[in-house]
Amino acid sequence: MTDMLLTGAEEIAWNLGDLYAGMDDPQLDADLDACDAEATAFSAVYRGRVAGLSAAELAELIVRCEALNDRMGRIGAFASLNWTQNTEDPARGALLQRVTERGARLAQELVFLDLELAAAPDATAAAWLADPALTHWRHWLEMVRIFRPHLLSEPEEKLLTEKSVTGAAAWGRFFDEVHGAARYELDGEQLSRDQALSKLYSQDRALRGRAAAAITAGLKAMQRTNTYIFNTLAADKASDDRLRSFPTWISGRNLGNQVDDHTVKALIDAVTSRYDIVARYYALKRRLLGLDELFDYDRYAPLPAADRFYSWEQAREIVLEAYGRFHPRMAEVAGWFFEGRWIDAPPRPGKMGGAFSHGTVPSAHPYILLNFEAKPRDVMTLAHELGHGVHQKLAGVQGVLMADTPLTTAETASVFGEMLVFQELMARESDPAARLGMLTGKIEDSFATAFRQISMNRFEHAMHTARRAEGELTTERFSELWLATQRAMFGDSVTMSEDYGLWWSYVPHFLSTPGYVYAYAFGELLVLALYARYQQEGGDFPERYLAMLTAGGSQWPHEIVKPLGVDLTDPGFWADGLTILEGMVAEAEQLADSLR
Repeated sequence: MTDMLLTGAEEIAWNLGDLYAGMDDPQLDADLDACDAEATAFSAVYRGRVAGLSAAELAELIVRCEALNDRMGRIGAFASLNWTQNTEDPARGALLQRVTERGARLAQELVFLDLELAAAPDATAAAWLADPALTHWRHWLEMVRIFRPHLLSEPEEKLLTEKSVTGAAAWGRFFDEVHGAARYELDGEQLSRDQALSKLYSQDRALRGRAAAAITAGLKAMQRTNTYIFNTLAADKASDDRLRSFPTWISGRNLGNQVDDHTVKALIDAVTSRYDIVARYYALKRRLLGLDELFDYDRYAPLPAADRFYSWEQAREIVLEAYGRFHPRMAEVAGWFFEGRWIDAPPRPGKMGGAFSHGTVPSAHPYILLNFEAKPRDVMTLAHELGHGVHQKLAGVQGVLMADTPLTTAETASVFGEMLVFQELMARESDPAARLGMLTGKIEDSFATAFRQISMNRFEHAMHTARRAEGELTTERFSELWLATQRAMFGDSVTMSEDYGLWWSYVPHFLSTPGYVYAYAFGELLVLALYARYQQEGGDFPERYLAMLTAGGSQWPHEIVKPLGVDLTDPGFWADGLTILEGMVAEAEQLADSLR
């Protein structure tokens, strides 16, 4: 079995020395002290004077602010990345907490800046925005000011910042540490969550069933802890939303994502109205697997012909080849991650599960975390996170205040990277059965990104609505809401067992970034449209695409994608992407029929 083979990624670990030499690096404490001193000096110079600054003076302020944010961001990135490598190590946790507390104090010192920028008279703001001295930061200033109705007084903002360290941030870290330390017993082995979840991609149905049972048993053992954390953070969010006068639980996220509630509702309505595509596909999947009934643990079972083992070097070569075929610059930047040891690849005890790309700060570079096990989906995950990494590295030219994109476009490069690699894998495969297996895998990934994330958004909506109306929720109530929203998506095509009801309790996005998940669907449907245009147009599309990535968060999302021929303000846009997904299912049905 491939599970026992070495992947080649066993020694692929980060070189965090590009940030600091180690936890005991004296430069780290020196930088913390320097940031404190600079924040105090910055406050002494500018507090109470912001609205009276000329555009040139405000530009000087922003440059100074960016330098401070970059330096503090480097410290925070090191502490966070160092901790994710082993969340069970008390020393790493202690450093993370110390840096978090120092960061909160620094944020308190600087909280006046956003408040004074937002409170400046409209005429003053208009003059700033029209002045060439501030052209580069125009969108950042616009974003600061749109939060004006939801900002509190300076003492209140300081208090919320300080209490978040021992409130929401502390509960989020506790959740991560609990799940990082958790082990799931399967066939006599003690597995991490990600290792147990990976068994759901096995061809062996009995193993899939045992893995699902093991995961449920592990989550059941933690259910009191998880339920309490979810209740506490949902209540904390309700309190913040009330204090900031956000009308709904999702309004603050939408504002930060730079989209209005109507656009998000149009996306959600479009996706939920086409759940029939999901049921249609899983009816095909059940037939292809030769099953009378498809259970929740059967959804990701690979077709036998598509079961492949990809070593680390093979995965690297495939991704870089696909990226380079699209544009040499993409392959060049992606190559830096391998050459510079910006990737931590193998699963290890205590290591955070899942995968991410941390953008750190423009003066440094992104870092990617994986849990690579040489499966086809691991190649796609590498492509996904490298898409993020390339995006983050290119956007660094915008500076620390505008490098980050809103969540609505943050998934664009990652999902586009997956599509490039999928097409590369398909081009390398001539066996029709294997091609069908690869196509079904891609459909399932797209469903997980679009349909499943929207169903998870519906769970979030139900959870926050119920928590605000009913008070503290029981484990059973959470599970009831989870199963209802999952069953709505699958219809009668997949049997969702009662055991699956607990599987809401390991999803960190619900806690760390409430409202995040719809951004995946936003990105998936956007990429389907972009890739279709790339196939139709060719020409300078790759150049325009790289220009979009380089723009980072320097403009409104709908303006950033406009040069690529996409109109995010068109309500029918989402239906176009869903039609492409429906076409992929039809292609799989036709290919399956041809193999009969």
